[in-house]
Parts: sequence; C-alpha cells; structure tokens
Amino acid sequence: MNRNRWFLQMAIVLHLIFMSSCDNKSPVKEMEPYVSLKPESIQLSANCPPGFLLNENNECVAKNLYQQYESLQDVGVGGLKTALPEVRDGFSPQQIDLGRYLFFDPVLSVNGKVSCATCHQPEKGFSDGKAVSTGVNGTELTRSSPSLWNVAYLKRFFWDARVTSLEAQLQGPLFSADEMGNTPENLKQTMNSIPLYRRLFKDAFPNKNKNDSIEVHEIYAALAAFETSLISLNSKYDQYAHGFKGALNKREIEGLNIFRSFVARCAECHTPPLFTNQQIAVIGTPEPEGNARDIGAEKTFNDPSRRGGFKVPSLRNIEKTAPYMHSGRFENLHETVAFYTQGRGHAVPKDEKLYLHWHIWEPNLSEKELDLLVDFLKTLTDESFMPKTPDLLPSQVDKPVEINS
Repeated sequence: MNRNRWFLQMAIVLHLIFMSSCDNKSPVKEMEPYVSLKPESIQLSANCPPGFLLNENNECVAKNLYQQYESLQDVGVGGLKTALPEVRDGFSPQQIDLGRYLFFDPVLSVNGKVSCATCHQPEKGFSDGKAVSTGVNGTELTRSSPSLWNVAYLKRFFWDARVTSLEAQLQGPLFSADEMGNTPENLKQTMNSIPLYRRLFKDAFPNKNKNDSIEVHEIYAALAAFETSLISLNSKYDQYAHGFKGALNKREIEGLNIFRSFVARCAECHTPPLFTNQQIAVIGTPEPEGNARDIGAEKTFNDPSRRGGFKVPSLRNIEKTAPYMHSGRFENLHETVAFYTQGRGHAVPKDEKLYLHWHIWEPNLSEKELDLLVDFLKTLTDESFMPKTPDLLPSQVDKPVEINS
C-alpha cells in the first residue's frame, strides 16, 4: 500500500475515534466519512455478554442469582427473594454483537442521521433525557422514550402496551415517518448495499448461503438479540436482596420499607425484583400544559375503562431516566413520588372521566418519607453490564455500492 495513503487512512480512523471520545452529549453521531479498511476490520464477538453463559448450541443463556428463588406468581407484593419473570434468551453471541452495531448505526434511518441510540442513550438509562423524543426531521413526538434495561423480561411494549414482541416494537420507530422514517424496502436495499454488513449477517446467521441477501426479519432478530442482552440486576438493592445486609444504609432501608408498606403501596405495581407487574394502570397523571389527554391503552384494548392507562414501567435505573411519566411531566424523582401522595385523582380535570387504578389513593406521606423513597429508588441503579459503544460502524468502514432493487 502507498505509504502516504496508509498515513491518510490512519489519520481518518484516529480522527473518528477522537471525535467519538469527545462527544459527551450523545453516543450517536451523524455518519462520518467513509474509511476504506480491510474487510476483516470488524469481527463479531464469539463471547456472550456479561450475565449470560454460552451453551453447546452457541446460544447465550441468561444466568443470575434470582434463578435460585421461586416465583410468588403474583401473590403478595414481591419479597426480596422472588424469582424474575421468564426471560427471553438463546441468541448467539454473533447475533447479539451484530445487533449492537445496528443499534448504534444511523444508516437504519431514512437519512442516515438517527439511530436507535438517538432515543435510547446508554448513559441516560437507555432513554434520552427529554420529556418527549425527537424524530428524524426534528419532529417532536408525543411520548417519552422508555428505558431498555431488562426488556428481555417484558411481555408488552410501548407505553400503551400495543405489541407483544421486541421485533414488533422496533418496527414502530424504524418505519414511523416521524421517527426514523424508513421503509422495509429501503432498509433492505440500504443494508444490502454495504458489503461488510452482508458478511456480518452471514456470520450471525450461518444458515444463509453466501449470496443470500439480508432480509428485514434478520435485522429485527439481531436488534432484538442485542436489546435482550441489556441486563441490570446487580444494584445495591440486589446485593441486599441476596443477603448482603450492608449493601443499603439506614435511610435506604427505611425507604425500602416505605416502598413495600401497605401505606405507600408502591411495590404492588412496581413489584420486585423486576419492579413492574407489567400491567396497565390508570393513575391520572397530568398532561403537560396545553396538551390534550393521551388516551393510552384505551386505544390498544378498545376499552374505555383503560382511558389514560399506561404500562407500569420498571424502576430499574430510574435515577438515570428523568424526566418521568409517559409525557415527561415530572422533572425529578421527588416530584414524581410526591404526585402519588397528593390525593386520589387530584390532577384529573373535572370534565374527564377516568377509572383510576384502585391502588391510587391518599397515603399522605411526609416530605421526609418522600426523601427516603427517593433514596431507595437510587439503589436500583446498576450499569455494570453496560455494552460498549462501537468505535467504528460497518457503514463507516465499507463503502455502499449500487444494487438492483
């Protein structure tokens, strides 16, 4: 290789790495200039992420201490030693790693500027720090971006619980004109125009023939594989639950006791250890000033009794995902927990009929008790299994080529 050309290519690569390390606002970058490297420049990992073990079938199987406990099967409020719901696992290491590249790659959007990580930023609890997210053309959306931690245990997705699989969920933002703006046909053509992605998909799906094209269902599968690897189960709370009594201090234990009490009743919806019962709850949270009532799950289930109802979110890493509620109505955790103690239906307009969840009542917690609750909620923070943001993306390494559609 010409020496000057080699130095030029290395300078571009170093520039890309430097720019990624200096970008403190977001792990998501607009497409950088194409860098010509050898096809072997990106290889998929053959190792499972932390929290998974590789079996003889090249499948990553989830392993954690909660598997030694029995499930209460929705009886009671969830004790410290309670099993988790059934997990979705069994993807190969290569599929998970391919999904990681796809998750951070803006090439999935119609204009190459928005990735999944735009709205699900790792350092913000896989949310985006906004009241409501922003789409591909700067369009302001109508709901906040939920966290992706522990989605492997969830059975319904979106705030209004309208889909029942990760593959169905991710098609929403991919093909929404207001979000990533793509179409299945354009996505397939774009991905197949990048030779490196063709190789990586062959590596992740070894039953494909050499000349087989990338199919959209394989894109969905790889993204789902990565998202199911986002496990957060090693917080201070978890260490306490598994028997290390020194993991929580006095204030945090007091907050836990309030959380699980029959006065506050937080744990009846945010049931440990996942910290959600995965049900729909109508709690009467106010909409942002000037916004019409979001009917939520009423549309999903065609059920007026679920008007204004939303899926109970997990509280895992809740400290990282402000602002809160489906509309980002509350800016901090203290504001959020204070909402629940201000009286049943206090924020519901008089002309609005909502069937409030029966757990929503008037606990009348003091300011000290609210502060203790917040102290406890911060013990649910755990980012020890944070995935690595790619330094370089396949779409930046391998120049797209023209293909016949």
